[in-house]
Amino acid sequence: MISILLGIFTLLLVLVSVFLILVVLMQKARSDGGMGAAMGGGMAEATFGADTGNVLSKATINAAIIFFVLSCALYLGRIYEHKHATAPGAALPNISAPLPKPVSPISPNSPLAAPKPVTPVPTTPPAADKK
Repeated sequence: MISILLGIFTLLLVLVSVFLILVVLMQKARSDGGMGAAMGGGMAEATFGADTGNVLSKATINAAIIFFVLSCALYLGRIYEHKHATAPGAALPNISAPLPKPVSPISPNSPLAAPKPVTPVPTTPPAADKK
């Protein structure tokens, strides 16, 4: 269900992107020249009348808002789809294994036990031989 909705949003985003590109290219440049005039800026004025700048500005703003809303919706939708999607049969099987025998604590005489601290034995100096 969500993948169909995300596919429709993606198609709408592509269409809005193309529309936004065309609307931006139809606008006249501030210096009355440049790319806007080369790509049909004069024709847009003939089509929309004297109030061309206002119509194209509103169309650009609305298309940009729709573009950003669709982009955010697609981003959040893809995150949701990624977190909640499970392929059929992709779940790991439950395997029961016997529990290992409990390990008894290490006895003090075991070779794995920590060595005991060595206490120094007091030594007496050897007795001097008197002859």
